[in-house]
Amino acid sequence: MSKSFSNFADFASFIASETGTDQRSPLYEAAFIEHDERAKLSPVDESEQLEMPDPEQSRAAVEMVMATLFDVFRDTRLEPFASDLAWGFVNSFHVVAKRISDREDDAAKELGELARSFDPSEIYASQIEEAQLLCQTLQGCRDAMECMRDHAADVYRVETGRPYSPTRGSRVSKGVTASMIDARDYLAARMRERREQFAPEGPVVAFSGGQVWEDHDMLWKGLDSILARIPEMILATTAQTKGCDAIAQAWAAARGVKVIMFRLDRRLGAKAAFVRNDRLLALKPVEAVVCEGSGIQMNLAQKLRQAGVPLHIVKLEPSAKPQPAQPTGRTAKSRDEFDPWTQDDYYAAMVNGGGRRRR
Repeated sequence: MSKSFSNFADFASFIASETGTDQRSPLYEAAFIEHDERAKLSPVDESEQLEMPDPEQSRAAVEMVMATLFDVFRDTRLEPFASDLAWGFVNSFHVVAKRISDREDDAAKELGELARSFDPSEIYASQIEEAQLLCQTLQGCRDAMECMRDHAADVYRVETGRPYSPTRGSRVSKGVTASMIDARDYLAARMRERREQFAPEGPVVAFSGGQVWEDHDMLWKGLDSILARIPEMILATTAQTKGCDAIAQAWAAARGVKVIMFRLDRRLGAKAAFVRNDRLLALKPVEAVVCEGSGIQMNLAQKLRQAGVPLHIVKLEPSAKPQPAQPTGRTAKSRDEFDPWTQDDYYAAMVNGGGRRRR
């Protein structure tokens, strides 16, 4: 029996009831918390009673839009463009969340100024209550937007095999609590929370590699082994959009590992990549993975070795390299003979800055 719907909300409710709850339901429940019955969305507006959207309807709506976008275009001439459109949908949540975050920062500054100029009057008490309500309302809206963005980004990753990444800036997300605290404690907690988001604390594992790489299983297994030993690891990459770095970032998205991406500072010209290596090293990584690439990777391997950082060197598979033609009349060598480099050979070449293997 077919069903008809008069509006999108009813359709989302139907999808939510049909799909039931999934592993993301608790995340939506946490992100769509109402800190107060009242809401205040700008400094000039009066507070009013406004509810958050239904978490399950919101989850179902995001799932439906993303899945439908890929399903409609699948096996058609528009299929190659589905990922671009889906990226734009995910990015729209990210952009709006960033705008809300900026407004939240402004509101927090105002709250801070009020908190520093204490006045026992009722007017002051009302002002600080309204300022804190504005901060909390904007925080709740940001949390909801980031929750939906992360959900859409997860669908994007599953469909495309690539993690969503904004064109610039950071992407952070978090859970929320329903605590009610006074202004000074609220500001202190907020500062600690945001500092942890943008400067996460934990053991850093550095990663860099070339832009040509096919064997993603090798890298995933290697990173899994490091994660098993360092479960709180943070992955720091050289942020290239293809090859090894892209594979590592996809692994991190799948495993829920935080990533710090060191993009090139184009203003530095030819030395930008080497300055990036220095900045990566400044994080004092506890372990590092360098995959075969260019002189940039050689330079990073040298610096990591000099700093005494435990280092894994991963070389490109022989099948992925251009091979010289065999001389006429000679029997083709075995793979081991034809490509005699070992991990130690390649490590030595990179650290010594040369391109020849050891004899």
